[in-house]
Amino acid sequence: MSQVYDRVALIGLGLIASSMFWAIKRAGLAGEVTGYARSEATRDTARRIGLCDHVCDTVQEAVEGADLVVLCVPVGAMGTVAQEIAPILKPGATVTDVGSVKRHVIEAVSPHIPEGVHFIPAHPLAGTEHSGPESGFAELFDNRWSLLVPVEGSDPDAIARLRALWEGMGANVDEMDADHHDLVLAVTSHAPHLIAYTMVGVADDLRRVTDTEVIKYSAAGFRDFTRIAASDPTMWRDVFLTNKDATLEILGRFTEELFALQRAIRTGDGEHLFDYFTRTRAIRRGIIDAGQDTDAPDFGRGKANP
Repeated sequence: MSQVYDRVALIGLGLIASSMFWAIKRAGLAGEVTGYARSEATRDTARRIGLCDHVCDTVQEAVEGADLVVLCVPVGAMGTVAQEIAPILKPGATVTDVGSVKRHVIEAVSPHIPEGVHFIPAHPLAGTEHSGPESGFAELFDNRWSLLVPVEGSDPDAIARLRALWEGMGANVDEMDADHHDLVLAVTSHAPHLIAYTMVGVADDLRRVTDTEVIKYSAAGFRDFTRIAASDPTMWRDVFLTNKDATLEILGRFTEELFALQRAIRTGDGEHLFDYFTRTRAIRRGIIDAGQDTDAPDFGRGKANP
């Protein structure tokens, strides 16, 4: 794969940024990658493991001269970061992000983007329950989807260039409207995470079941819940606060479905339960057939060494 950008700046050095660096290096997609994190400990870790060609001590230093700036911070912090870097952005550069919510990010970031700089929001649909710079690996995006969410007036050449980067990192790329994105992700990611957090919380509240028993006798279903519920709490707090309308809509529909299942169980309606489980099982099989998951216990997300 040929080089797409001369200099890429990664702002925030967690799982996604770390994986982007290793994937960019694997394919030779950038001449240089700089990185910045607010935490000095995170910057020290990044330097120790060789994450980024140069780890900077200020966000301005990381962004200066960059052709592409990737905001890899929690969605609640993106507006503040955009404001900080605005005076340093190189004319003609592209600013993008990897946030799980798009409408809020657009509203928070767009006012700070200078004339002559392109802003193209994005969202890679890839991740694990791990966080931090040491959690990244080059294969994270392979055969996963990355959604581009261009804003009004986005430059077609800048979009094509960003698409080439994500494709070079192994991702499938599609474009989507911001509001539709937020609704889709409320179904496929946000509500499931909230349900997982809730189920683990319910288990914790059941004092009849000791912590030892929950851990010792965890079956596959509860293990899957706890894997999801181990995700970064700061990121998910911001996701729910910034995508509240879509998430609440999906949770309302979920509640209706749950009530229907409760009624079926209470009344002994085995036919309803069987039909429902058959339909949902087929959806799960469709996800596997589409190559977006595997039957493996680790969901195909085993960490590989960069």
